[in-house]
Amino acid sequence: MNRNEPVFQPIKVGSLTASNRFVINAMECCDADEEGNPSERTYRRYRNLFEGGAGIIDLEAITVQYDSRSRQFQLSVMPRNQKALTKLVAEMRKVNPQPLFVWQLTHSGELSNPDFSRRVCVKPLAGFGGEPIDAEYVEKTIEQFVTAAKIAQDCGADGIDFKNCHGYLDSQLLRPYNDRKWKYGGPWENRTRFTYTVYERIQKEISDPKFIMGSKVSIWEGFPGGQGSAGPDSPVMDLTESLDLVKGMEARGAKFILVSAGSPSITLALSQPDKKVPDDCYLHFTFQKRVRDVLKPETVVIGSAYSVLNNGNNELQARKKEENTLWFWANKNIRDRVTDMVAIGRQSLADGQLPRKFAEGHEQDIRWCTACDHCIELLIRQKPVGCTTYDREYSQALKAIREAEGSLAAKRT
Repeated sequence: MNRNEPVFQPIKVGSLTASNRFVINAMECCDADEEGNPSERTYRRYRNLFEGGAGIIDLEAITVQYDSRSRQFQLSVMPRNQKALTKLVAEMRKVNPQPLFVWQLTHSGELSNPDFSRRVCVKPLAGFGGEPIDAEYVEKTIEQFVTAAKIAQDCGADGIDFKNCHGYLDSQLLRPYNDRKWKYGGPWENRTRFTYTVYERIQKEISDPKFIMGSKVSIWEGFPGGQGSAGPDSPVMDLTESLDLVKGMEARGAKFILVSAGSPSITLALSQPDKKVPDDCYLHFTFQKRVRDVLKPETVVIGSAYSVLNNGNNELQARKKEENTLWFWANKNIRDRVTDMVAIGRQSLADGQLPRKFAEGHEQDIRWCTACDHCIELLIRQKPVGCTTYDREYSQALKAIREAEGSLAAKRT
């Protein structure tokens, strides 16, 4: 393996330096304890990732409050969690002090599960609904994000990923679908008010150049009225607002933008390209290039949707197999200034040590993601998430769940 390839080169992210161009995407795994603290399962997963040596590790969708959340056992970042999260950071630094450790701060909004939390929404969306929020609620949420960022800094994190993607609360506010006549809806100036206020407040209250901010953004959600669409009921792609959004974030201190697409609860195969039709990875590459072209050179663009490529064992057509791999496209896209770094999500569950194995020339030992999406099935079922292809614990858990459901269905008939 050629160590001069782009993926092995360090890169400045704000005032910090990532040792290589690999990023571990934020992957919710439903294995916190009842108060949102890391469990032993959580520790095991992150030890593996830190041993894997990616340049940046993004802590999974950690909620800034616990009243409205999508996962029953979701990590949370509240004052009550500070001691446990400080311990997590300290333990991971012992495993490997090199990776930059950022935390993806989130609020689930209409994706909150009403079985154990309060579902709230910006404007009721078919199939989701929820209790509409008001300006007072939004302003309280701003304070929660600021508090969470301060906790992250106090715990020793290197920065935060303020989640603006995949149908979570900020996506809901940003959508053209949010055409309500209120302080946070209708005109673009109103729909971006929450995002920009959070950025401005955190920049003001954490005035530390060694603490970086950025966001994961769905450039196009792929349904009428979603982010990146032409209007509140239009499915037509129009990236004007999405590109203006990332420029607005940059102007307010964002040091990186993690480019994504889709909303997994609505357009799952867009957010993570499907095994049978992987071609949406090219759409992601296009979004990465569009974002890279409008931002300053020093703002780091991180691309996603690379897991489906694996080692070329995919359904992409009109290319040689060796030119359809994660390795090939990661290096090519960095070299061609499509993106600056590449993020792996499902692949990090299959083998979180992929960066190290590449660097040491042990690519033949990589456990490649098959894009079976059984990990997503575990997530949907509110169960601890892991790779069912390579980890017996998770394959047995999924098997037991399916068998139990089959038995229940048989009794009903």
